[in-house]
Amino acid sequence: MALVYQPVMQLSGILVSLLGWVLSCLTTYLPQWKNLNLELNELEIWTMGLWQACVVQEEGGMQCKDFDSFLALPPELRISRILMFFSNGSGLLGLLLSGFGLDCLKIGERQQEQKKRLLLFGGMLFWISGITAIVPVSWVAHSTVQEFWDENIPDIVPRWDFGEALFVGWLAGFCLILGGSLLNCTICSAEGHPSSVHYAVAEQQDQCQRLETETRP
Repeated sequence: MALVYQPVMQLSGILVSLLGWVLSCLTTYLPQWKNLNLELNELEIWTMGLWQACVVQEEGGMQCKDFDSFLALPPELRISRILMFFSNGSGLLGLLLSGFGLDCLKIGERQQEQKKRLLLFGGMLFWISGITAIVPVSWVAHSTVQEFWDENIPDIVPRWDFGEALFVGWLAGFCLILGGSLLNCTICSAEGHPSSVHYAVAEQQDQCQRLETETRP
């Protein structure tokens, strides 16, 4: 049964990690990290991302403007850019390494130890990618909550709220960590499988030898 479920778990880990990586790339470029709804003009919704700020109008559609300077951004947005780039890069590298380590891939069938190492490194890279995707999203969410409940800001001043990109980023990090965990679980099961096979073969040989000695005159 372990031989049947192992390729299925590997393929599931790759697919879940691929979904997480796509969502992580999408989170990086979505402009909806923060939303601002003006009470004076409910027809306009302001959004802010890592690269640009946009205004969504009911009649005019969406208009966006890129940020002029990287250094002029708030600290959480500057660090979030770097971490999201690192998350996307490590996720892509994890997909390449773990893809070559799959058992269903015919390349390197005789080099099982190297394929296990590729799966292990790929799973670790997915963990790193997931963590580095969750950290900036959670940091921006934390700063948004602090600003929202800041008593020093007058009540008439509009407050930023969570954007849709934050929830996509959390889902991306969860999928990447889950995919890496599935891949590493297949390695642990593969390490335990050969010993059980050898034990079964040895036991069968002992039984054959007993039958031979009993049947001899």
